[in-house]
Amino acid sequence: MIEFYPQIRLFHIFAVLLSGSIFALRGVAALAGARWPQARPLKWLTYAIDTSLLTAALLLVAILPWSVFANGWLLAKIALLFAYVVLGVLALRPQRPRRVRALYFAAALATFALMYGIARAHHPLAWLA
Repeated sequence: MIEFYPQIRLFHIFAVLLSGSIFALRGVAALAGARWPQARPLKWLTYAIDTSLLTAALLLVAILPWSVFANGWLLAKIALLFAYVVLGVLALRPQRPRRVRALYFAAALATFALMYGIARAHHPLAWLA
């Protein structure tokens, strides 16, 4: 399966960028008062993209040698992923006040940026390493 590593990695990176871009677009639109970010077809699209992203991530974990886990960068990224999902859900819920949703949205984007930095640096401290 190692022979497919470059293609799976490339697809994973594409899915990360697509997922993050759609979240950012939905978040900005939701904060502006638009209703379309809550539309079912768009939610299904994001579910499909995120499922593909998770599948590619699991394939990469299965392919990579266990020494990748030695410095903790992958575990830090996974922990931040849970925080990103929770913050993203809270940011897109229309029941909350706009100011609170904006804070959750900013925190979710910062978490996404930190995950990206960790992935690029392969270190839990991201760009500070």
